[in-house]
Amino acid sequence: MIEKPSEPENEYFARVEAQKRLDAQVKRAAGIADEEKNRLKELHYMHCPKCGTELHEETFESITVDICPSCRGIFLDDGELVKLTERPKGVLGKVRGLFSS
Repeated sequence: MIEKPSEPENEYFARVEAQKRLDAQVKRAAGIADEEKNRLKELHYMHCPKCGTELHEETFESITVDICPSCRGIFLDDGELVKLTERPKGVLGKVRGLFSS
């Protein structure tokens, strides 16, 4: 004789199934978000934020900076401005001295 499942048992399995669907949906959304982030990074990587032209790397005082050939914008990566302004004899060091208290 087959026993009929009880009401609490049905509720438990329904909750488990709903949680599995929710977890799968969250995982899919995270995967889509990662793909979109990577797509946008690839689309805009090493392009000028002002005019969209591809940036060229040039070395300035042993530090590589990104320069836009179109609008002549200069773009620095994290920490590069600090490296440039820490040099005591550099022009940027003197400018930084004007603004430091």
